[in-house]
Amino acid sequence: MKKHLSDRLRPSALGKLVCGALFVYLFLGFMVIPCWNTLSSIFTATNSQGETDPLAVIRFFFAGNMKIYVWNSLKLALILIVTVNIVGISSVLLTEYFDIKGARILRLGYMTTLIYGGVALVTGYLFLYGNTGIVTSELGKLIPGFNTRWFTGFPAVVFTMTFACTGNHMLFLRNAIRGIDYNTVEAARNMGAKPFRVLCTVVLPTLIPTLFSLTVMTFIAGLCAMSAPTLLGYDSINPEIVRLAGTSGGSEAFPQARAALLSVILACFTVVLLTILSSYERKGHYLSVSKTKTKLQKQRITNPAANVLAHIYAYILFAVYMIPVVMIFLFSFQTYQSVRGKKLDIRSWTLINYYGSQNYDYILASGKTTTRKGAVSGLFSNDITLGGIRLSFLFAAAAALLACVIVVIACEYIFKNRNKKRSVIVEYCMLFPWLLPTVLICYSYRSFFNSESVWYVGNKNLYYGKNVWTLIILAYIVTRLPFSIRMIKASFYAIDDEIEDAAKNLGSGSLRTLIQIKLPIVLPSVLAVLALNFRSLFTEYDMSATFANPHAITYAMVMQNMTGDEGISGYNINATGRRCASMVFIMLVSGVILYLVYGVGGRDLSERLEAKERRAGRLERIKAAVRKPAARKAE
Repeated sequence: MKKHLSDRLRPSALGKLVCGALFVYLFLGFMVIPCWNTLSSIFTATNSQGETDPLAVIRFFFAGNMKIYVWNSLKLALILIVTVNIVGISSVLLTEYFDIKGARILRLGYMTTLIYGGVALVTGYLFLYGNTGIVTSELGKLIPGFNTRWFTGFPAVVFTMTFACTGNHMLFLRNAIRGIDYNTVEAARNMGAKPFRVLCTVVLPTLIPTLFSLTVMTFIAGLCAMSAPTLLGYDSINPEIVRLAGTSGGSEAFPQARAALLSVILACFTVVLLTILSSYERKGHYLSVSKTKTKLQKQRITNPAANVLAHIYAYILFAVYMIPVVMIFLFSFQTYQSVRGKKLDIRSWTLINYYGSQNYDYILASGKTTTRKGAVSGLFSNDITLGGIRLSFLFAAAAALLACVIVVIACEYIFKNRNKKRSVIVEYCMLFPWLLPTVLICYSYRSFFNSESVWYVGNKNLYYGKNVWTLIILAYIVTRLPFSIRMIKASFYAIDDEIEDAAKNLGSGSLRTLIQIKLPIVLPSVLAVLALNFRSLFTEYDMSATFANPHAITYAMVMQNMTGDEGISGYNINATGRRCASMVFIMLVSGVILYLVYGVGGRDLSERLEAKERRAGRLERIKAAVRKPAARKAE
């Protein structure tokens, strides 16, 4: 008995006990209890007499207009399944399967939505198609009586999100097509099948698992849309939840309970979809291929008319993707007069939207001239914009780093106990946030921690003042855990058990083995996940808008609000130009991160060696070109 007690009191055993208690505390305190509080708040709403009425919100849902928000979100999600798959599949086929001239350039254009999205992408489309946008202004000049507010509501949201959501197709479907065995395609063609039939009967069936996953992802994106409906004026669930979350009980009937009900409806849809996806994946989908796999060769479109139409369609898509990017880039170097008039002028070329400040002179109603100092300011010289960048950088970096640290520790525990039930429990707990929409988690945090009676956070109001920073970082971490563990866990399979056994035989402890042996092996994957998490969170808008605290105005929120006070009383004169510069900055940051992850980081050893040889060859040619003039002079 004494020996058994002494074993329990050993430092390693106490450490495991403390870690287990900490895990339970974090999981229950920051995942389960806040969300349960949101669910229970639906049935604790009070009526006008102050009496608890468990069914009040349910009756209000069926009697009021809350059904409209649910139906609008469902309608958007269903339409996006069709439009996004049409555009996404066709763009991948045009660049990876069919022999289209300029496919490399087309691919770069189609992938632009990977380097800017969310509120940045929507504001970019508004810059072109909004009521004062470039395209709208030109159409207004050409067509008398043209409705300048045409780019609003449901059609505008569908158009914007159709092109915004095809980035996943360019990542996942592109890899799936490149992995097709060309021998199967060639065998079908040798049997007399025409190219279109080969595509429908051989190629597309192998892509069904990937397409099914992309369809579910698209449906969830449409259902949980936030940026596009908010900025383009479309009534859907998420913007209504954010509006109700900031509404006082005196102005509307139980707004918090209504927001909770809409959040739970979103959660139910998400759970059902993920359950269907998991069930579909468990069935397994297999394709019989040859033992010697052959790289897919691009197929020529033999019909001349179809070939011409395919090229026209490919370059129209390219124009739709690239025009916003090009216009935003060009206008980011124009003065506020040119930006406001939506006219490019080489004489108006300036860097003021990026750096520096200028005074602005304007005439008052009395006829006097007054000066506003610093009313024209650049992206890196404007205090509000710079403050948003710093805050978003802090939130994104802290959350991305902590999420990776937590996941590495969790993966180490899962693999050390891979045959035990507790490892499965830990993994499912880490995947738990995937069952809930992001806005539900954030709304639960906002409503639950906006109190001084939560004992396990020291009775502090985490929503008050700058305490909300902690709340936002926690929400960021929780929402990135499922993605992080799915990616990092895969890299742990590459660790040979013999390596760990050898380290143990040499007297290395578990912590030292993890840091010095295992971590260097999985480090490339960890760094890739860290970069992708940072990229996703740096320009995140949905969660920041849900918290809506004046002490936590992130970069995406600054971008959205940037032109609201443009020019009022002589302040903030070049807000639109600075917003263009902000989007260029976001594209640059995202582009560098994606290049490091999918470009340099995505190469295998042979590709890296080839790239090294090419660099060495270029260096030798440069040296030879320099030596020739020197040798001639010496002669």
